[in-house]
Amino acid sequence: MPELYIGLMSGTSVDGIDASLVDFSDGNIRLVDFVHLPFADDLKADIQHASNPDTLIALQVYGALDTRLGQQFAEAANALLTKAKIPASSVKAIGSHGQTVHHAPDNRFPFSLQIGDPNLIAEKTGITTVADFRRRDIAAHGQGAPLVPAFHQAVFSHPNEHRCIVNIGGIANITVLPADQTTAVTGFDTGPGNTLLDQWIHKHQGRNYDCNGAWAKTGEINGKLVALLKQDAYFQTAPPKSTGKEYFSLRWLEQKANLSDYSAEDVQASLCYLTAVTICDAIQKYAPVTGRTLICGGGIHNDFLLQLIRQNLAHPVASTETQGIHPNHVEAMAFAWLAKQRINNLPGNLKEVTGAHHPVILGGIYS
Repeated sequence: MPELYIGLMSGTSVDGIDASLVDFSDGNIRLVDFVHLPFADDLKADIQHASNPDTLIALQVYGALDTRLGQQFAEAANALLTKAKIPASSVKAIGSHGQTVHHAPDNRFPFSLQIGDPNLIAEKTGITTVADFRRRDIAAHGQGAPLVPAFHQAVFSHPNEHRCIVNIGGIANITVLPADQTTAVTGFDTGPGNTLLDQWIHKHQGRNYDCNGAWAKTGEINGKLVALLKQDAYFQTAPPKSTGKEYFSLRWLEQKANLSDYSAEDVQASLCYLTAVTICDAIQKYAPVTGRTLICGGGIHNDFLLQLIRQNLAHPVASTETQGIHPNHVEAMAFAWLAKQRINNLPGNLKEVTGAHHPVILGGIYS
């Protein structure tokens, strides 16, 4: 009998909802089906407005957005079931990451806020829903992020090869998977992934992202600008650590450098290099014996970014698709796995990754 779970993920790139149907029967992890539900332009704009660090929103606006997103997550799950021709009764649970609007684990009163009402998801799908995955880890003095390394360990570890998994969403993070299974898995956010690239091209060209890094390729990487940006304290801080686009924003960029000194396309090229080199620096410092780096997330589709990463690493760099999981599917599958962990009352965090004092069971259950 299949053991089916659904994972729902919307990342910091705010492009839409990924929904995966995953079968965990017989100790295996197999993707059954997948859909992507893009956000309508008005909803995307409202999410971006709510997650802008300079924005204060009224409680009425926040509450309405929480409801709208809950409806969208439910719609994505139901669309997935329709596509897969699977009845809701066959699915044990949904794991919904929600949409992060603010991540502040280092505040005096630390928190991480994801919205997308899980009550609505459970009601509109008829499926038990697990949500609010990050705050229990923060309660245990962790960062609440990244959470996907535990799933990376489950699907990508190899007994004869030390690996790094790089997830490039709005923020980039790495998972260090030692070949020795008795050595702890580690990981952390390396800094900006696509977020600065997306914000800069939107400001100058009105586009949501730089397709294949085409615009960045027209510019010249400015070493002085990259060096200036790399001086930020985040890149020097030892893990565990996590960050978000409320930190790596256009405001951050404008505070770091006089951007009028550079052409817009040179800034884009330099930001692309910043993402690449901070990922590679992290691997070289914290995983120097890596034999292979596997990449997932939206950044895999930026050819220029991948080229820069390969230029800065001496070992092979490949897509997670070479290991049987498409790079677009990894995160949504991870939250299906985290839902399974919660339903079975098993920990979902890795304390060596998040800095939590101990492993904890993540997520609240909405039946």
